Amino acid sequence: MSKKSKISGGEGVDLLDKQKEKLKPPSKYNVVFWNDDYTPMDFVMVVLMDVFRKSPGVAFQIMMNVHENGKGIAGGPYPKEIGETKIKKVIQYARTAGHPLKVTLEEN
Repeated sequence: MSKKSKISGGEGVDLLDKQKEKLKPPSKYNVVFWNDDYTPMDFVMVVLMDVFRKSPGVAFQIMMNVHENGKGIAGGPYPKEIGETKIKKVIQYARTAGHPLKVTLEEN
């Protein structure tokens, strides 16, 4: 069923045939850990298991990836707000323990 409205002196405008704006899904983000010379590897594993709910084996693999490659994906993809919340938890956890662990958010 089509609804038409008349414009004075012109043709009818089909309101249902207006171009619909295509909505794209929200961007997703990964939480990235960066290697440093101060944060202990076992602490990184504890954070991965606690904040990101990784198993010990997966936490070890991620930690080694960070150690060997300079950075690694700790978790994701997440909506931006969830990624930011995870980062805040990790930073609070690390600073409380006295570690300078660097954590960033990267678009997936």
